[in-house]
Amino acid sequence: MSGDLLQTKLYLPRLRPSLVPRLHLIETLNQGLPGKLTLISAPAGFGKTTLISSWIDALQTEKDAPSPAQIAWLSLDENDSELTRFLTYVIAALQCIDPHIGESALPLLQASPLPLSSVLTTLLNDIAKQPDALMLVLDDYHAVDSRLIDEALTFLLDNLPPQLHLVITSREDPNLPLARLRVRGLLTELRATDLRFTVAETAVFLKQVMGLNLTEDQITALETRTEGWIAGLQMAALAMQRPLSMRGQDDLSGFIQSFTGSHRFVLDYLLEEVLHQQPEYVQEFLLQTAVLNQLTGSLCDALTGDDNG
Repeated sequence: MSGDLLQTKLYLPRLRPSLVPRLHLIETLNQGLPGKLTLISAPAGFGKTTLISSWIDALQTEKDAPSPAQIAWLSLDENDSELTRFLTYVIAALQCIDPHIGESALPLLQASPLPLSSVLTTLLNDIAKQPDALMLVLDDYHAVDSRLIDEALTFLLDNLPPQLHLVITSREDPNLPLARLRVRGLLTELRATDLRFTVAETAVFLKQVMGLNLTEDQITALETRTEGWIAGLQMAALAMQRPLSMRGQDDLSGFIQSFTGSHRFVLDYLLEEVLHQQPEYVQEFLLQTAVLNQLTGSLCDALTGDDNG
């Protein structure tokens, strides 16, 4: 199967040339390195992947950063929900650090039935032999829908060698023993409330990154309208950039006050990144109930004719 692996899934994403510094979040991530798991859990458009990429860049380039770990990166998609394929990709990512990691585990993946505990034990023993710290990043873990993969990852977390730190980004909390890790102080977690841009970060983004000349009141209003949602700010800024030379401040203020989820940029984004990523039955439910201003179970049942509203 190794010949079927898409190598670009193992590459760290490129950082944009201009980014909003998020030093307080980087510091939180640094403090969590002695633990087992870092979880970045938030809906689409909150900058999860960008934050992790920025953190890795800081670990590798800044003089006062903690000792940089060797990085294994894996970008996941819905095709990786099969256990053998998932583990093959994980081993391929780790072999970017050391080609000997998982050498003995790979042949076991072809056995039937799959000797899962033997595969994972062999892999963990290889990692335990590494002289330096390693970091395995599983980006977009929400795309994987498999109880077996959750169980395999739980086994890895329960037996993780001290050399390895696991990082997961996801649009929803994974089915892993988060409560147990949290109580033991082994989990660092950032969520949407942590990732939202503050007013100060919004100002840096709109002025320095997007090149907009806005007043403090306009910046504050736009941050309030978007609730610090990074993708929303990006789409608002793009919409304002196009006719900016023809707009006065009053026109800009009017646009900011009228900017809502019905703007076509936002609608396109939500369709592509949210609605189309849902299972067909969820899409159908959302479309049937979209006419409601407020959703309740009984109202949804009345519209859909089902009893699971």
